[in-house]
Amino acid sequence: MNAPILTSSLLRPANRLSAIGVSEILKISGLAAAMKRQGQDIIILGAGEPDFDTPESIKDAAERAMRAGATKYTALDGSLELKAAIRAKFKRDNGLDFAQDEITVSAGAKQVLFNAMMATINPGDEVIIPTPFWVTYADIVAIAGGTPVLVPCSEANGFRLQGDALERAITSRTRWLMLNSPSNPSGAAYSETDYRPILDVLIKHPHVWLMVDDIYEHIIYGDFRFVTPAAIEPALRSRTLTVNGVSKAYAMTGWRIGYGAGPSPLIRAMAVVQSQSTSCPSSVSQAAAIEALNGPQDFIRDRCRSFQQRRDLVVGALNAIDGINCRMPDGAFYTFASCAGLIGKITPDGQTLRNDTDFAEYLLRAVGVAVIPGSAFGLAPYFRISYATSAAELEDACQRIACAAAQLS
Repeated sequence: MNAPILTSSLLRPANRLSAIGVSEILKISGLAAAMKRQGQDIIILGAGEPDFDTPESIKDAAERAMRAGATKYTALDGSLELKAAIRAKFKRDNGLDFAQDEITVSAGAKQVLFNAMMATINPGDEVIIPTPFWVTYADIVAIAGGTPVLVPCSEANGFRLQGDALERAITSRTRWLMLNSPSNPSGAAYSETDYRPILDVLIKHPHVWLMVDDIYEHIIYGDFRFVTPAAIEPALRSRTLTVNGVSKAYAMTGWRIGYGAGPSPLIRAMAVVQSQSTSCPSSVSQAAAIEALNGPQDFIRDRCRSFQQRRDLVVGALNAIDGINCRMPDGAFYTFASCAGLIGKITPDGQTLRNDTDFAEYLLRAVGVAVIPGSAFGLAPYFRISYATSAAELEDACQRIACAAAQLS
């Protein structure tokens, strides 16, 4: 007798998924991509990855590794050679000296975050996340059984967490504070002066650990000087996890290599989690990452200059539109603009824009521009544009947005 065929109606999803869904970013990007495949003229400004290609020297290193037979499993949380390159990077760029057993390598920075949460969070533990925030942070905390505590950070404060707001958010159940500088989605970055009040609060609360996501470290503009908390405050070194990767600076999003550095007991616990999920990252990608970290770095500055030109183009164009206000980002490749002046207005087909999601849907439907509403990042009414695309496409998109805004009444 044949076994019955299971259907989707028999699926009982785990309770942990009840508060988690496909992100608004993926939903809108997927819809826009589908419209584009159908032949519609769509400009998608939602991508969280550089439009540049991976440098040839990095590709060559991957090919050499394959030809040499480096296609087997490596050490669980990163090869010795890649960990050595990461150690050298921290010394060179951040003035930090980590031991080999204080470094972990995973299949992307997202997995580093996931491993840390799964290794440390128990039901009822709280994780403080300043908003606007990358949506994955809260979902990872929830999957791990913790409670995300979202702390709004106003545009008046540059979208940066303030020390007094952190103090109010900390309870006896607080386990972590998560920070991202430069930030996705706002592009806000923390200087040493900006970090100082936050670090002073953390010193007063020894049960709270700090996770800092430095993935956009090398994409900064003007005279801004990047700093990372472990280098500023040695007293917090024993409870800080510094997360980074090769995806953004080296245009290696698809290679899936992220890394973290922190106290060895935490790193060992994270390795246990990774041992029962992915095990080691791709051996070939690790070889490519070694070349990325040890090889020429000049191209990063050239690409950053290109991003800065695009940033200036988009910010200028958006601020010229009545009803839209856009702060100048310090880094990353996103603008996070307020559309508060357009909320409540009526579209040509008679629909009222009630919120930033309505505005994003209106732009896609009316002028074929896909942006991400700020509510997806925990702060409304804003919208995010990724300017990791050509200047010509950005000019076209901004003209379309201006046209759409002008048609509102």
